[in-house]
Amino acid sequence: MQGHKHFTDKASPQFRLSERVPRYNLYHRLRELLDWDFLYHETQLLYGATGRPSLDPVVFFKLLLVGRLENIISDRRLVGQCALRLDILYFLGYEVDEDLPWHSTISRTRQRYPTALFERLFDWVFAQCVAQGLVAGERQAIDSAPVKANASLDSLQEKRPAGETAPGLSVVGKPVEALAPAAVRSAPAHQLRREAARQAKRQQTPDHLGARHAQARLVSNKTHYSPTDPEARISVKPGKARALNYLCSLAVDTGHGLITHVQADLADSRDSLHLPRLLTGLQQRLRTHELTLRDLLADAGYANGSNYALLERQRITAWIPVFGQYKPVVEGFTYDVGTDSFTCPAAKTLSFKHYEISADGGWVKLYSAAYADCKQCARKPTCIAKAKCKRLTRTIYDAAYQRAWQRQQSRRGQYLRRVRQSTVEPVFGTLLHHYGLRRLNPRGLASAHKTMLLTALAYNLKKLLTHRPQRTQQLAVALPLPRLPTADQPWAQAA
Repeated sequence: MQGHKHFTDKASPQFRLSERVPRYNLYHRLRELLDWDFLYHETQLLYGATGRPSLDPVVFFKLLLVGRLENIISDRRLVGQCALRLDILYFLGYEVDEDLPWHSTISRTRQRYPTALFERLFDWVFAQCVAQGLVAGERQAIDSAPVKANASLDSLQEKRPAGETAPGLSVVGKPVEALAPAAVRSAPAHQLRREAARQAKRQQTPDHLGARHAQARLVSNKTHYSPTDPEARISVKPGKARALNYLCSLAVDTGHGLITHVQADLADSRDSLHLPRLLTGLQQRLRTHELTLRDLLADAGYANGSNYALLERQRITAWIPVFGQYKPVVEGFTYDVGTDSFTCPAAKTLSFKHYEISADGGWVKLYSAAYADCKQCARKPTCIAKAKCKRLTRTIYDAAYQRAWQRQQSRRGQYLRRVRQSTVEPVFGTLLHHYGLRRLNPRGLASAHKTMLLTALAYNLKKLLTHRPQRTQQLAVALPLPRLPTADQPWAQAA
């Protein structure tokens, strides 16, 4: 006999939410694992003694955590999803017939809570992971990736010369001056003139097909800014279109792949410039738990002489590949460490003269040969056609570069390169595709940092839930007591 199910929408008095959520459920396990009551003490000074009751701080952070775990970016969609899930309602502490907070309340609360509160929550979860043995601390892998900001390239505005403003210009009913600070809206006049000349030249230059694009719009961080999100920066990732982004920098422990540090940076600067601040935060967090950092793994984007020297001063081995214009050996020249000089193929000495600043702002050492030596040299037409004497420049961090290059060529360096690729890069892929970090809905660098902290926190919590500590079996063996020598048996030996 064929059955037919008939639905009757009726109120059921015999219903307990805790009985409908199985114990193996993710949010049931999270509810039992963590005690969030410390957040009441952390946020107590942020509220007054009178007025209407605010959104519960524990409920607020649980809602944000659910958004990361469910890969939901929008606050409006997050509230709608939570209302349909019994396990999430049980995790939040809401009944089925109880209204959830309004989505705008979540957005306003996120803006008003300081970044330090999100940092303390991340440290609190990190401490739980350290207690479970998920962090070794000795070897860390770092990397960075751009994260799309909540702003479009179509909203870009041209910067004005310093001291000038754009009268009457407004965005979403607000004047530009209220959305973007003066340091973002203006730029030096000479810089704008130089960029305008470059743009005019590129528009008149034909492309590889011979066509000229006179109407092409060339934008850069030097000439344009976003009034929607003034702190977002234009950046380009190889193989992808230009967009307004923030930069997410991560440090991952190579032991169990746990995130040990995360920070938000401006996307228009090199990765190597952010390593000192990243290292400071990472070192502080590890030292709090009595962990020592010994090896730092990174890609070639962090290669910098000052970074090598910084890590060596702190007794940290830098496994960062050397790249760029640096050459470990000057072809045809030999270096003498004792005299700090080079010898050219014609056996002439190039001695150290003084320090200089290179075109990119770095300090270099200048080595120069004597004018008389080069004047009489037979190699002068091919070596230096117009100069008076041969000159060489080497970075002041040449010794640190040499040591990094030797580590890079070693077998251990090749092995640790594969370790870095298999540790931090999969973590980034997971955060971007499964934890809602593909796009930042809040605006501003501080809000971006809060979102990245919550994303890393959710990832670490998942690691903590799935961790199964290894149990070692101990076996005790009882040995017989040794036989002591006696008067009648002085030859007795211990058994």
